[in-house]
Amino acid sequence: MKIMPCPLNGPRNISEFTYGGELKSMPDPATCSDGEWADYVFNSENRAGIVIEWWMHNASSYWFLAERHTVSDEILRTFDPKEIFNRRVDFAAPAPAKEVSA
Repeated sequence: MKIMPCPLNGPRNISEFTYGGELKSMPDPATCSDGEWADYVFNSENRAGIVIEWWMHNASSYWFLAERHTVSDEILRTFDPKEIFNRRVDFAAPAPAKEVSA
């Protein structure tokens, strides 16, 4: 049985977690092209070596980051996202469509 140390809930069976993808820099949604945004959302580097990934503990819905070696599948450490992020990203809501009168 593989155990993952959850920063909030302690050591848990790996079956209690969901993989959320690699941590990568988000392009500015207001200025990036559709292609750049699609690349950010759908593509990953999938490189061999040490990567930082998003994981979620299913029972508590707690998202955290894990540093993992992709070749050996060893989990080197897990940590709260607050160690990296100090503010939320707020997306501007699209402007409401104007009504056209006939």
